[in-house]
Amino acid sequence: MARSLLIVESPTKAKTLKRYVGTGFTVKASVGHVKDLPRSRLGVDVEHDFAPELVVIRGKKKVIEELRRSAKSARQVLLAPDPDREGEAIAWHIAEELKDVNPRIQRVVFNEITKAAVLAALESPREIDANLVAAQQARRVLDRLVGYEISPLLWDKVRRGLSAGRVQSVALRLVVERERQIEAFKPREYWTIEQQLRPAGSDGEPFQAQLEKISGKKAKIADGETAARIRSELLELEHRVARVERKERLRRPLPPFTTSTLQQAAASVLRFSAKKTMRVAQQLYEGIDVAGEGTVGLITYMRTDSTRLAGQALEQARRFISSAFGPDYLPGKPVQYRAKKGAQDAHEAIRPTNVELSPEKVRGSLSRDQARLYELIWRRFVACQMAPARYDQTGVDINAGNYLLRATGSVLKFPGFLAVAGNGEEQDGNQLPPLEPEGLLEVLEVETKQHFTQPPPRFSEGTLVKELEERGIGRPSTYASIIDTIVSKHYVERENGRLHPTDLGKMIADLLVESFPEIMDVDFTASMEKSLDEVEEGRRQWVALLREFYDGFSQTLARAKKNMRDVKREEIPTEHVCEKCGRPMVIKWGRNGHFLACSGYPECRNTKEIKSRQGNKVEIAEAEDSGQVCEKCGRPMVFKRGRFGRFLACSGYPECKNTKSITTGVTCPVCGEGELVERRSKRGRVFYGCNRYPQCRYSVFAPPLAEKCPLCGFGILVRRETKRDGVVLACPQKGCSYKRPLEQEPAAESAAS
Repeated sequence: MARSLLIVESPTKAKTLKRYVGTGFTVKASVGHVKDLPRSRLGVDVEHDFAPELVVIRGKKKVIEELRRSAKSARQVLLAPDPDREGEAIAWHIAEELKDVNPRIQRVVFNEITKAAVLAALESPREIDANLVAAQQARRVLDRLVGYEISPLLWDKVRRGLSAGRVQSVALRLVVERERQIEAFKPREYWTIEQQLRPAGSDGEPFQAQLEKISGKKAKIADGETAARIRSELLELEHRVARVERKERLRRPLPPFTTSTLQQAAASVLRFSAKKTMRVAQQLYEGIDVAGEGTVGLITYMRTDSTRLAGQALEQARRFISSAFGPDYLPGKPVQYRAKKGAQDAHEAIRPTNVELSPEKVRGSLSRDQARLYELIWRRFVACQMAPARYDQTGVDINAGNYLLRATGSVLKFPGFLAVAGNGEEQDGNQLPPLEPEGLLEVLEVETKQHFTQPPPRFSEGTLVKELEERGIGRPSTYASIIDTIVSKHYVERENGRLHPTDLGKMIADLLVESFPEIMDVDFTASMEKSLDEVEEGRRQWVALLREFYDGFSQTLARAKKNMRDVKREEIPTEHVCEKCGRPMVIKWGRNGHFLACSGYPECRNTKEIKSRQGNKVEIAEAEDSGQVCEKCGRPMVFKRGRFGRFLACSGYPECKNTKSITTGVTCPVCGEGELVERRSKRGRVFYGCNRYPQCRYSVFAPPLAEKCPLCGFGILVRRETKRDGVVLACPQKGCSYKRPLEQEPAAESAAS
């Protein structure tokens, strides 16, 4: 009897499913999408209902041929790509390629790759969901129209290779606007007062109280002189307890993870980028070879905006909690979490497929990154079904003349979910001594502290994902690619875990906001996401949606082609004069941003870097002498900054075009011939690689030092900084655990070991 053909996207998922489905199935992988819009042309017939021209993706012809051969002899074809819009579109594209050789084609969907879930899905196949396909097609066409029409405009007005996108450009705008808020921020001084007190006549531990009110109004202290006067008065005044309030406080667990909250937590706790989080989660979802279990999908589908949990998963969690922690840790009934407004709720929350597979049981089968992310997901899921933590909380008001101070204490009396939550969940406690109303207090110390208001922080990847979600921009499947795109295009750079816009990013955002105000409007982008959801739900027709959008967009595009600022050809006059030919210097735009150039170009090629700029007022950056001499012409070599970071250039540039990478002076520990030089990746991250590349491909991301590892003998150590350890020297070799504080002498440690 002929086998059924089961088609999934990834070879890893195919390998996992083969274990579950038995000999009656042939399992094949499409390796992602097989068809898409053409790369070299618009591929959308605007005049005929925006019909997309779908072509076989380069390199996928052989995949389709193999699928057609398998389908021709199969009893039936079951399509099992991921359970979302993209997956439904992949299923449809495959069906279109196979239907002439086997029309018996159906769709199967499972939210987790476990034997029970897969076999249940195979028992209830369905037809391909036309509404889901329409929603994906509408998004793809919409994004192509925006990107393909606006990007060439940027090539003409700024430089080739730039891109604009319907969602990515709005995300860029958010980053740029946050940076402008930071730049415009004016810090304001304020002071606080804290006191160390204890009950009069007691020799017990002191406690801390803060000044809260002055004459019944919130304490606002604007300067040090006022703070000093209040301090003097408090030192002389009698302090008595006015009120003591004792109550139990409950701290409830957080909901299980959605895509957004997983990316936020992984960024905060594990320092993962959004892209890395999704890559590792995909591995956990598709299947891991776990010792004693075989290949098994460890988590449910990782693209979801829902906090809903299946009844079976809740029962499994409650059995585990009761067994591992006892009945006190188990609520009377399963905890249900309310979905956020606008959530599609198509899939469950992200959770382990089998709670009995604890992080300890699977750690030996996982990579370090997989183990850390799985533990984060597992702990969050178990914790969300546990009892709240309970605290005894005490609040004390203290009178001193017309001043009111407040002290608070909190003692954990039952850990509840904190017993498993981990990963930064604090078991906080601050116990106050026994205090009663009218009790007299002894003043031990009054401390004044100066503060300044702080600007809003730059976005991290996690906080940007949170902002996108809260504003309704993008969907769970797109957050990681949005951030990855604006970083890879050098519109945004990562610095110490934060995102800040480059000069190029600021310029692109400004040009697009000015020329395409609707496309760049946050509310408009969010409303478009809702419209796409309506297409998915069958409440809106996708062609009508695109026609409504394109009528206005085409008119805006025509105006932009005529009126957009021509940055590429723009020359802004300045007060500076070229010292070589006497002609005025002008501000121009190049690959590395704005620079100062002689207006006599090309006869005079004198250029200078700009340190700072306000309109046409510029401060010229002084060339930083490197202490090296150009081996070609003998002039000093200076540090310059380019597209991929700092480099050395001859001060006679451009007459002498000699440039070279900045060397660390550290010999490559792998080849022993080259030196490690400073470079910058396409994503803007500084690294140190051998200057004999590509003959030697060794590289390291932390600054290297020419010191052998005393533990394993590797040729270098690197300088790293962590919150827990501070600045350390560590061995970069995989599997070597050597590290020591930066200030510690190596000889002492070597002798000790």
